[in-house]
Amino acid sequence: MFKKLAKQLKASRKEIGCFPMDSPVDDLKVETKKTFLKGLSRHALNLYERKTDITNFTRLALSNPENNSHNEIVDELFHKEGVVDPFSEDALFSLTENQKFLKDLGL
Repeated sequence: MFKKLAKQLKASRKEIGCFPMDSPVDDLKVETKKTFLKGLSRHALNLYERKTDITNFTRLALSNPENNSHNEIVDELFHKEGVVDPFSEDALFSLTENQKFLKDLGL
């Protein structure tokens, strides 16, 4: 789809550069029609991408509601050294002592 749009844009640039104009009215009609079709194809492409995004998200969200593997992955990360739980009391308390952070907040 993108390759076709790129070829159309390349072809339209070549046509504009050559000045093959017989009648200004006919040329205006053709250009208006081409512009309309390009806008329509872009709109159709956006609608298609939106539809596929929605279907992929729905498929992912409804795949298996009892799958808790994401919780296990997060728990494994927090048990490793060097990874800090952002909601722990120690992490929140360290933010209250961080002068740069307080200055950024305007406090």
